[in-house]
Amino acid sequence: MKPETPAILILGTRGIPAAHGGFETFAERLALFLVGRGWKVGVYCQDEVERIDQRVRSETWRGIELIHIQVASKGPRATLEFDWQCVRDAASRTGVCLVLGYNGAVFLTWLRLKRRKIFTNMDGIEWRRPKWGMAARTWFWLNEWIGAWASHRLVADHPAIADHLATRRPRSAIATIAYGADPVTSAPEAPIRALGLEPGRYLVSIARIEPDNNILPIVEAFCSRKRDMKLVVLGTLSDDIPYHVAIRKAANDSVVLPGAIYDQATVKALRYHARAYLHGHTVGGTNPSLVEALAAGNMVIAHDNPYNRWTAGAAAIYFTDKDSCADRMQQALDDDALVRTCGVAARARAREAFRWDDVLLAYENEAYRLLGVTAAETAAMDHASHGTA
Repeated sequence: MKPETPAILILGTRGIPAAHGGFETFAERLALFLVGRGWKVGVYCQDEVERIDQRVRSETWRGIELIHIQVASKGPRATLEFDWQCVRDAASRTGVCLVLGYNGAVFLTWLRLKRRKIFTNMDGIEWRRPKWGMAARTWFWLNEWIGAWASHRLVADHPAIADHLATRRPRSAIATIAYGADPVTSAPEAPIRALGLEPGRYLVSIARIEPDNNILPIVEAFCSRKRDMKLVVLGTLSDDIPYHVAIRKAANDSVVLPGAIYDQATVKALRYHARAYLHGHTVGGTNPSLVEALAAGNMVIAHDNPYNRWTAGAAAIYFTDKDSCADRMQQALDDDALVRTCGVAARARAREAFRWDDVLLAYENEAYRLLGVTAAETAAMDHASHGTA
């Protein structure tokens, strides 16, 4: 039977309202969705302070309990401190625990000892990222194993991630649920014109500036030929990071480097008005930025790997190295019909596989499953909530 007030706790993000990245955006969407369907929802939020004066405090935002955890350290140590304190607090509460990411999975063993039900979105294969040294890779590899076995259920956001997780746990313990995106059918031009851009006269990349996202080869490929358009590369650049310095040196006057932009209206406009979206990611599953590009109707120029092939399908043309990337860019600039065809395919792919309602309902069903509610019961409840027989 359905619990009178089903409860869920969301761990693993820096908190909501979303201001940081894909997991925070997802946590906000899911929390609001579940509150609207009668769930009691708590989301853990990280507060970095100079001195801890109240380790845990709560406030209510749009019906969601925001559970603020104070940490007095910085960097990776702060993240681990936050993860541990979240787990300690969650162990004293009722409800299913949804954990986003496995980087602090070692602490989930405490939740298991306290008989809490856990399902974990296992994110990408973090230990494969080339930016990490051996110690960090070992930590992530161990935590991936611990997260896989400490959780009652695993969520993969991509079939290739599910295949990988199946080397850790039986497939019966794994659910594949992608990321979601809202369709973008219009956007004002003012935000892009403020950056010196014209609609349809630029390519755009929106990603963390890291080697495994191929940002440097993308910039080099664009600058290898004279282009009658601009390239916009969103993302934080630091003069203290050699890879970032190399990108600045490789960029010519046609490359716009506005840094990180967190205003979602501006980001949405940059996608919508772009000639094409560039996606160089090589590690991970269904990347939120790529899904959002599809929902905006972007033609996609993507690195050729199983993650991107499954996500973008016919909406993309693919590259393998700097030279092929340069060729694909030129295709996008020269072929209006190809851009239109890919744009139509992008919207179709987004409708088919990345609708928020489908994604959020799948997570709710997983939470009910851990509460012992059957699929037939959840279907019956869903019909009842919509007033159908």
